[in-house]
Amino acid sequence: MAHALQTVRRWHDVTPAVFAQEIAPQYQPAVLCGVVRHWPAVQLALQSDHAVCHYLHALDSGKPVEAIMTPPQERGRIFYNSTQTGFNFLRNQVPLTKVMEQVLRYAQFDTPPAVAVQSAWVPDCLPGLHATHHLPVLPPTVQARIWLGNRITTPAHIDGSDNIACVVSGKRRFTLFPPAQYRNLYLGPLDLTPTGSPISLVDFDQPDWERFPLFAQALESALVADLEPGDAIYIPTLWWHHVRSLSPLNILLNYWWQADPAQAQFASVFDALLHKLQVADTPATPSSP
Repeated sequence: MAHALQTVRRWHDVTPAVFAQEIAPQYQPAVLCGVVRHWPAVQLALQSDHAVCHYLHALDSGKPVEAIMTPPQERGRIFYNSTQTGFNFLRNQVPLTKVMEQVLRYAQFDTPPAVAVQSAWVPDCLPGLHATHHLPVLPPTVQARIWLGNRITTPAHIDGSDNIACVVSGKRRFTLFPPAQYRNLYLGPLDLTPTGSPISLVDFDQPDWERFPLFAQALESALVADLEPGDAIYIPTLWWHHVRSLSPLNILLNYWWQADPAQAQFASVFDALLHKLQVADTPATPSSP
């Protein structure tokens, strides 16, 4: 992307009170610098990829998780096939350790396939991890999902819950857009989505400006954040986020929770988005004298 993007505000020494009283009410993304740097897995990841994989292997329950693979020519971008009738990746069910072994093996290649485990429920595949990897700014009842792979890109999409994503290993770049930018992100089919929610059709590395001219307007309000191991990012519900994993091994734990219980009433995340934007555009009713 040629545009110089604004950066997400970075917060240091974030406590539960600071998050609840100062960060979350702003409804803006925020980087929580070093908030999980104390985690054992982060400390091992800072030593080496093999060290953190060995640690996770010892905790692996062996229960299969869903893994995906894209061919090398896709450059790690999760997307549709050429006719938008399916996707450009294969799915498989394997233990987490098998994916870690694959990622470490592919690190030796210049242009490997992209492989990733996405959104695997930690209590199932890594029981016991939560005891030593609690996110300090959330209640301990909110548990994590793990994302593990090599260099892979998830197109801009939205979640129907608030989200804190914590980088354990590798580096990640998040590019975020306010909810109303869906008009300029050129969404794909709403009933066929590789991520479970609508995605942008724009290739952020090589935008087709003739096909997607309004994407330039989206970039004017975009925010970018580069995260190192131990950092986390707060993504408010319904904010668009494009995620690029930049290292040969990337591990992330994320926490979703419903800060607004009213979100649960909607049949889809896109319905929730349209409702939010409609409410935001509705003028307040004047109070009676």
